[in-house]
Amino acid sequence: MHIVRVALNRVRRFDSVELAPRPGINLITGDNGAGKTSLLEALHLMAYGRSFRGRVRDGLVQKQAEGLDVFVQWEERGPAGSAGQRRRAGLAHSGHTWRGRLDGEDVSQLGTLCAALAVVTFEPGSHALISGGSEPRRRFVDWGLFHVEPDFLPLWRRYTRALKQRNALLKSGASATALDAWDHELAESGTPLTSRRQHYLERLQDRAIRIAADLAPSLQLQALELQPGWRRQEMALADALLLGRDRDRMAGYTSVGPHRADWSTRFSQIPGRDALSRGQAKLTALACLLAQAEDYADQRGEWPVIALDDLASELDGRHQQRVLGWLAQTPAQVFITATEPPAALADSPTAPTRFHVEHGVVQRLD
Repeated sequence: MHIVRVALNRVRRFDSVELAPRPGINLITGDNGAGKTSLLEALHLMAYGRSFRGRVRDGLVQKQAEGLDVFVQWEERGPAGSAGQRRRAGLAHSGHTWRGRLDGEDVSQLGTLCAALAVVTFEPGSHALISGGSEPRRRFVDWGLFHVEPDFLPLWRRYTRALKQRNALLKSGASATALDAWDHELAESGTPLTSRRQHYLERLQDRAIRIAADLAPSLQLQALELQPGWRRQEMALADALLLGRDRDRMAGYTSVGPHRADWSTRFSQIPGRDALSRGQAKLTALACLLAQAEDYADQRGEWPVIALDDLASELDGRHQQRVLGWLAQTPAQVFITATEPPAALADSPTAPTRFHVEHGVVQRLD
């Protein structure tokens, strides 16, 4: 897929701005604070329902404005590479309430909007995928499954609904009979959900190892390993829930299950993620994100949009060159922001489409 038009209204410092990107690499330059990142945030918002900087109400809506509007139009590839359909999506968001439209129709669930446009984003906080807490790693795996396995979202929602019900019962001191029913529902949905995560990570592992070897051979990435959220090798989820019931009653929440899952990276020489430098964590995260993009392309028959925010400050020149060389071998549409054009782009066989941001205006540079 590739985006042909982006329109933003009342997003951070932009009153109103439009961008007409092209296939291949789109380079967006400008001074620090000019608003380059806001353009990528808008794309991320359409694909994830939130900014990669946090919630919409935490600064994405322009000051004094009641809400923001984002409109994206893109083309999807047809069968066997034929011309595909042109799609469009719009989102109005106040920070508290939202309205969305997809291909001219209102949508009632934000997930419907997010499922339409796939964007893989690498930004200054992406190192948290490797070195941060477990939540972004669960979101990473579930986002990938959400896009490549259509029946994953109903399964995830079934588990989440059961978890909320069980936690409410634990807090209220409900009977064992009442808990039995929700333990059964958690096990019935949580076990296949975990199997999906396991198989997805196994697919990503081979891709991530190969990509990491291309981008940063010294990392020597060896494996992506799932921690399912209970001692899966020793007992079924239903047994783990029953065994932990007394503890859960005291705590008032469910302490085991896929909602506590995590995954980790294993290296041949580095003892663990705690021993990674910030730069090594960024490169590992980037390898995993590009592996996710490649898996999406393999499963769906077209590449997602790839957005790289402030690439020059995140990677040194040598690693930038490797990343750009890898991307040049794919048909993916890429967005890169930088204060200055990365030197590595000078060696690119095709010149990028260039845009410059200044004083709230985006200008294409021919």
